[in-house]
Amino acid sequence: MANRSGDGGEDMNEERTVILIVDDNPTNLNVLSDVLDEAGFEVRVAQNGKIALERAAYDPPDLILLDVMMPGLNGFETCERLKADPQTAEIPVIFMTALSETVDKVRGLALGAVDYVTKPFQQEEVIARVRTHLQISRLNKSLAQQNLQLKAEIQARMKAEAELKELADNLEKLVEKRTKELKDALHNLEQTQLQLIQQEKMASLGQLVAGVAHEINNPVNFIATNLEPAKEYVAELTRLLRLFMTHYPDPVVEVAEVLQFIDLDFIITDLHKIMESFQVGANMLTNISRSLRTFSRSDSTTPVPANIHDGIDSTLLVLGHRFKPRNKRPEIKVVKKYGDLPLVKCYLGQLNQVFINILANAVDAFDEYFQNGGDRSPQIVICTRAEGDKVCIHIRDNGPGMPDQVRERIFEPAFTTKPVGKGTGLGLSISRKIIEEQHQGQITCTSVEGEGTEFTITIPLSIP
Repeated sequence: MANRSGDGGEDMNEERTVILIVDDNPTNLNVLSDVLDEAGFEVRVAQNGKIALERAAYDPPDLILLDVMMPGLNGFETCERLKADPQTAEIPVIFMTALSETVDKVRGLALGAVDYVTKPFQQEEVIARVRTHLQISRLNKSLAQQNLQLKAEIQARMKAEAELKELADNLEKLVEKRTKELKDALHNLEQTQLQLIQQEKMASLGQLVAGVAHEINNPVNFIATNLEPAKEYVAELTRLLRLFMTHYPDPVVEVAEVLQFIDLDFIITDLHKIMESFQVGANMLTNISRSLRTFSRSDSTTPVPANIHDGIDSTLLVLGHRFKPRNKRPEIKVVKKYGDLPLVKCYLGQLNQVFINILANAVDAFDEYFQNGGDRSPQIVICTRAEGDKVCIHIRDNGPGMPDQVRERIFEPAFTTKPVGKGTGLGLSISRKIIEEQHQGQITCTSVEGEGTEFTITIPLSIP
């Protein structure tokens, strides 16, 4: 560090400033060197433009005093080359000239010079101009540095803001995703719980039906087992009575009075009819017991070959009481149009659950229809047919039907149009899961408001 003082006694504690003087006149070089050296500047000299360019590129000065009129490269050409080189372009250049034409000054300023000093020199003017432009240069450099720092800070802030925004966006998306996952998990949990309740209800119903079937089966077997010998005994007794009447046409008075009072021929004829009625009743009870066992069969682990018609019939038997007249509704007529179906390898117990859901919904729709003044005869038609390697089951009613906005949502979990406490909205959702996931089939619904609804179930003969 060098201590230098300028005119007026001003002290400046700063790094020694380098001034490059370019002039082909040795006298000018000496005079200016002495003046600037006394002012506290470090002075370097060059006697032509070429040397000036080399020295400025090798060790750039803080300011250049450049003579305009020089042999070889004149001042204008030297200045132009200095400004064309990025290494020296920012060095302030002050032209020294005896030229006073404005056009020359304009040319120099246009090439990048910052000022002019006119020969012969005024020492105080030269020092003042040098110091002014050095200060301006320092301020420009400081400003440029501050601009660079500001740009860097702005870029850093913009980057930080972009990263923060990206983080906020990602966080928002993550929150939305997590919220959706939690909602879905809660919804699935609720559906699973409701499905478990529904399945438990069906399992309980199956166990109840199975228990009833078992309890019925014992007395039915007892009756069926004893009916045949009873019929034989009645036949033998009848034959004996007729032989007695043939060989003893004139019985004693007491026997004759009893025979006249009881009408033996009528009793014998009616007794045979009673025995036949017992047989019909026993057969009906046997069929009911078989249907109940079919409905309650537990085959959830593996599919087994089954008769679809048996499953439908057992479901109709279980729901039979609901088809009877109720309040304003007359009896619901069930029409069965069964086709010739082979055995289907399926989960018949689960299919029975589908049948009972569809049929129970039809009954509910009829109940509401007649509560609202319906007057047509209620009817449910069940059709079955085989189509190649598939079986189709159609369940159609002539109830009130559904608007499209309801029909489009009936398979959604927890969707129901029934009042609170009347339904969970899971019956048809579970039915679709049973048909589509368990049996690799399809269930569809068509409905015309005011005319009725039809469900079509299609399942393969054997689950893939």
